[in-house]
Amino acid sequence: MEKIVLSEKDPNFKNEIASQPGAEAFMRCFTCGTCTASCPVAEVHEEYDPRRIIRMAVLGMREEVLSSDVLWMCSRCYTCHALCPQNVKFTDVISVLRGMAIKEGYVPGERQEEAKELDRAVQELRCLLIDNKLHPGNKKADKIRSKVEELVKNDW
Repeated sequence: MEKIVLSEKDPNFKNEIASQPGAEAFMRCFTCGTCTASCPVAEVHEEYDPRRIIRMAVLGMREEVLSSDVLWMCSRCYTCHALCPQNVKFTDVISVLRGMAIKEGYVPGERQEEAKELDRAVQELRCLLIDNKLHPGNKKADKIRSKVEELVKNDW
């Protein structure tokens, strides 16, 4: 495990995040882990850990947070917010961090819209798969295949 040298980190990073609409309660987090335990993305992606993202931000690890691919893994389902005992709106915090990552040049500006488009497409695919499972005679397989091909073809 890499040693964190706090004197080399940005002590104001947490305040910048907390000053943004939706992220005001971000520093109330006491790292209970409810967000991570309830997160559908964390369940299937071992590197995605909302609690860790908050902790890194509080420690001032600006570059590590804003350059991390895990910021873009959040499916924005709000499960973490619904269950958080401290009312930390983690989904809104993710939105703030994504905006900062774009503004500060860690990712291309179009990443935000691409992520929204991908989220919509994944939800559509999920609905198609559920519909196909519930009504197998609907022959949704071709539509499912074309949606998957479309998602794979449209690389970032």
